[in-house]
Parts: sequence; C-alpha cells; structure tokens
Amino acid sequence: MNDIEACRTPALGGQLYVCTNCAKERYSYHSCKNRHCPKCQNDQATQWLGRQESLLLPVGHFLVTFTFPEELRAIARSNQQSLYNILFRASSRALAKLAGDPRHLGAQLGMIGVLHTWTRDLRYHPHVHYVVTGGGLDSNGRWRSPRNQFLVPGKPLALIFRAKVRDLLRKAGLLNQVDNRVWRKDWVVDLEPVGSGLSAFKYLAPYIFRVAISNNRILSLDDGNVTFKYKDRAAGRTRLATLSAEEFIRRFLQHVLPPGFVKVRYYGLLSPSKRRLLQTARTQLDGSIHNYLQQTALFPQVAQAAQPQTCSDCGGPLKLVAVLAPLKLQPP
Repeated sequence: MNDIEACRTPALGGQLYVCTNCAKERYSYHSCKNRHCPKCQNDQATQWLGRQESLLLPVGHFLVTFTFPEELRAIARSNQQSLYNILFRASSRALAKLAGDPRHLGAQLGMIGVLHTWTRDLRYHPHVHYVVTGGGLDSNGRWRSPRNQFLVPGKPLALIFRAKVRDLLRKAGLLNQVDNRVWRKDWVVDLEPVGSGLSAFKYLAPYIFRVAISNNRILSLDDGNVTFKYKDRAAGRTRLATLSAEEFIRRFLQHVLPPGFVKVRYYGLLSPSKRRLLQTARTQLDGSIHNYLQQTALFPQVAQAAQPQTCSDCGGPLKLVAVLAPLKLQPP
C-alpha cells in the first residue's frame, strides 16, 4: 500500500523537463514498480508479448481454465503459497496426463499458465488460465493435432484435476480442513479455442500484468465509499459497485500474492528445458514460422520506436533540466 501511494509522486523522485518553446515545466516522477500497482503494469504486457515470439507455433491454441470450487476458497485464502502451488501442479499434471493418453491426443502439449484470483467485482475466486498449443509431439517425436477440433474432453479432465488436488492436499497435511462434500460434487474445467498463437498470447498478457482493478474503473470516492464499474459477463452489461473504503481495500489486498510467488509458469513443450522439442514441432508444422509472423503482423507495437517527449501545450521539445531526489520519509 505504501508503494501504491507513493507511485509517480515526489516521494520517489524523478525528472524536471522544460519546453524549449513555451517554457512550460513538466514533472515526471518515478514509478514504484510494485507488481500489484495499477499504474505500473500498462507497458509490461507489450514487452512480454515481444519476448514470446520464439514460442509461437503456427497452430490453433486453446484456453483452459481450472477453478477451485467454493469449498476450497477459505483454505486457499489462509494458505495461499501452498494452495496456489497445488492449483498449478494439479491442473498442469491433469492436462498433461489426459493429453498424453493415446485414446485422446497421445502427445505432449505446450502450456503457459497464469494465476488469477479475482472476479470483476474484486471477490476472491482463485483459478488458473492456460494457453495450450492445439496439438503436441507424441513419443516418437511426431506432431499430432486434436481430433474434431477438441483438445481433450472436459469431464474426464475435471475428474483427474479433482483427484490430483485431493492427493496434493493430503500430502500437504491440509486435507482434514476440507469439507468432504467437495469431493462428491462435479468440478468444472472450461476449454475453448482462442485462435492463433498471437491471439492466445494477447488474451493472456492482460491476466499476467493486470492487477485486481485499474484506476479508470474507479468512478468516485464520496463520504468514505468507493464506487467502481465492472462488467457483468452473465448479463452482458456494465454494473456499478459501491463499497466502504475499508471493504474496498480489503477486497483489493486479498489479491496481493505471497512475496516472490511466480504467477506465470511454462510446461511441456513451452518449458525452458523443452525448447529443443519446441523447435522439432515447429519444423514439422506446415509453413514457415517466419512467414507466419510476417503474415499476421505479430507484435507491431514492439517494433515501433519510442516517440520523443513533447510539450502537451505547444508540441515543442522538452529539455531535461533537473533530476529530483526522492523525498526523505518523515518519522511517524
């Protein structure tokens, strides 16, 4: 919270520019670079997209979403490090196991997973999104594509995921804290095609760098209440939520990840240790990856050169005239 409050303010220092035409001064303050700060994440998605170029395959991709059922959310909130790791391990292993079954795909997929813990109105809802290659390499190193445009069946995938979560909770010594009824209910895993590798990565990038709420969604702060907008996906409309400041802060802070927790993970063909297999897959697929990149105009925003800073009043060039030191913190 201290980082967010100080972000892009005199507290962190910065630079003073002056327009050489009209002499208008412009202050540019430093960012806090906290990964949960709404102001600091806008440019990182573009940079991340550029770094993923070497991972692209000219095939369709799928978005697969695994969600903890409601009965596990309280224990997840109290044991975030353990439960988030369990969510990643159980989901990635379930997907790899079913895809590796010769009755389905019989191949090793490429997967990128990202943890997401909030709903649009900031409630606690831990789940993980995977962007998955539409196909993979079999045990003989041959590329295999999904049958009938389906990656793997959803119901068996949910059953395997549930069983692996239960096994990992037992190993972590947390199983006795879970209501047994959760193991008798149906779990849901969502699978949907998301188009090319470019489309898939563009879809995933905001989830990697977006925080629970951005500043442009906050509409007002009046009489100790915060009003913000959110999209009701089920109703297909935008709604307003008004919370007390304390409740708003509570909802925001429950999505702050444990220190050092890695929220983006690579598996299968996309894991760093399997890049040789990724190249094998690429050479077997129709067409050239380089032609594919050119035809789909990948990452045009990365190729653009940074524009020089200009005056917002007259458009004249800005000149750096001073470096501003961070303010010393005053004792409480």
